[in-house]
Amino acid sequence: MKKFLLIAALSSFVFSKTVDFKTVLKEALNNNLELKAKKLNIDKAEAKLKQAKGMDWGKFIFSEEISRTNNALYVFGMKLESREATFRDFGFADFLSPLGSILADLAANNNAAAAQKLRGMGSLLDVEPKDLNYPGSRTNFKTKLVYELPIFTGFKITYAKKMAKLQVLANKYKYSQDRNKLAVEVLKAYNGAVAAKYFIDALKKAKETTTAFINMVRAFYKEGMATESDLLQVEKRDAQVSAMLIEAKNKYALALAYLRFLSDDNSISDVGDFEVIKFNNKSLDELKKIALQNRGDLKWMRENVETMKAKVKFDKADKYPMIGAHFEYGWNDNTLTLSSDKDYYLVAAGMNWKVFDKSVDAKVEESKIGALQTENYYRYMKKGIALEVEKAYLDYKAKRAIIKEKIKNKELAEAILKKYEFMYKQGMISMPILLMKEADLRKARAELIKARYDEAIAAAKLKEALGDLVKESK
Repeated sequence: MKKFLLIAALSSFVFSKTVDFKTVLKEALNNNLELKAKKLNIDKAEAKLKQAKGMDWGKFIFSEEISRTNNALYVFGMKLESREATFRDFGFADFLSPLGSILADLAANNNAAAAQKLRGMGSLLDVEPKDLNYPGSRTNFKTKLVYELPIFTGFKITYAKKMAKLQVLANKYKYSQDRNKLAVEVLKAYNGAVAAKYFIDALKKAKETTTAFINMVRAFYKEGMATESDLLQVEKRDAQVSAMLIEAKNKYALALAYLRFLSDDNSISDVGDFEVIKFNNKSLDELKKIALQNRGDLKWMRENVETMKAKVKFDKADKYPMIGAHFEYGWNDNTLTLSSDKDYYLVAAGMNWKVFDKSVDAKVEESKIGALQTENYYRYMKKGIALEVEKAYLDYKAKRAIIKEKIKNKELAEAILKKYEFMYKQGMISMPILLMKEADLRKARAELIKARYDEAIAAAKLKEALGDLVKESK
């Protein structure tokens, strides 16, 4: 049993660690599965760009078709394609048989019989040739190589490539913003865990205080200097603090679990101190300019605006003629072959021009509206970012100012509790008043912890609004 406990303790030591914010942020940016999934949007956009570029080269197709049929039209066509058609396939046998009989009569000087048969030759035109209409089944192998090349597409391919390039950039900027969002979420989770840890420490101090009160009141009670009511009240407060401590430990465990989830690191077991981002002395206007330069989502929207403008031109391309070339080389036979006797080639060029099509105009108009709509969203986003920066900046300044007051409030609450404890010992105040001052100190400590957490979150939100949290935290 002792050996098992030793192994368990060693395992806990090996597979657990204390992390600071920079460490857990690096792990999250490298390991977070959601972020990895979002990064694949860049790969998808690059694949579409390759697809657009590939259209310049046209298409090269190899095909092999194997068929078997007794359909008269198909069989005759297959024989023509393989250069095997004979006069018999046309049904000449049904024509030559009567003609042969006439020639035989003429050779035998049977002119009368020959003349009679010759008069009946007109009916041959109504004969349904058996060899032509009822051919035998045939298996055909058609092998071909086809190359199709767009010569002129009304610049459609050009704008398709441009849109694809813009979307690659757009998705890179979007991914940059996603990284910043994850960084803020990690910072919240990390500082939330730190705050929970500090709450545990604060409640442990409160527990020490209430335990000391119990010991003091019990001693006084034995000497007749305190009442049973005093003892019951302080024991009740001690139980309340114990419950709060259990709850704080549970919140800390949950905070660590969320941190492990974001970073995909199951060995995290503890955190360091608060991570508060510091800012240089910059004016609000300067911060707004930085945000408009850095924000990935704004750059993403800007590229979307350019993409929509390119789409208008892409749709306009339908008004131009489409010219393409078709090159084909192949073989046809009743077996697989590459024989030059069975080959063929085909070279063709074609043009398709929609001289009149009102649906194209409607499509272009729709694209113009979409481009205008996207541009309005872009302008709206710029204004929204400026407002977001101002709100985050003012909130950060307020949270920093509050910290000083909360520190002062905690220090005063500690000093007041000491004085009231002395006064209780002197019989100058009752136990409820002393416990009230203990609650005031506990509240002051909690408010200071929350104020430090709020300051850290406000700083993170300001950094997020500026769009460079990840860059600054590497």
